[in-house]
Amino acid sequence: MRAMKAILTVLVVSALCFAAERKLGQPLALKSQTPIAEILATPDTFVGKTVQVKGKVTEVCEKMGCWTNLVDPDGKMIKVKVNDGEIVFSKSAIGRTAIAEGTLKKFDLTKEQAIARAKHEAEEQGRKFNPESVKSGTVIYQIQGTGAVLLD
Repeated sequence: MRAMKAILTVLVVSALCFAAERKLGQPLALKSQTPIAEILATPDTFVGKTVQVKGKVTEVCEKMGCWTNLVDPDGKMIKVKVNDGEIVFSKSAIGRTAIAEGTLKKFDLTKEQAIARAKHEAEEQGRKFNPESVKSGTVIYQIQGTGAVLLD
């Protein structure tokens, strides 16, 4: 009976720890989120500004945990990149809801830069990459993250 109580206690504590929110980096300063779709619809109006977004974590950097992709309920995705070592998004975050905050950045990439970036991300994630899949330069918007909270 004593062993059963101990096991039950460990299970309950583990469940509470998993369910609790986990704060990463600096505390969130904004009081509300801007929908990811709204940012992506008119990104230049948000460039250089602090934004807060909420979405499901669908992917994280496999090597350093230095970025994560957040997706809203309509499938709109935004990348949150952090400085290496300041915040680490673990693979256990995948599937959880997160609120992230930071400054929206714009990157205007040449074709060569776009190829290099895509190749690097593929290597980080252990995926195959075909440079011919990149047809031209591109503009990328991502959040330079300062803080995040993992929910559920």
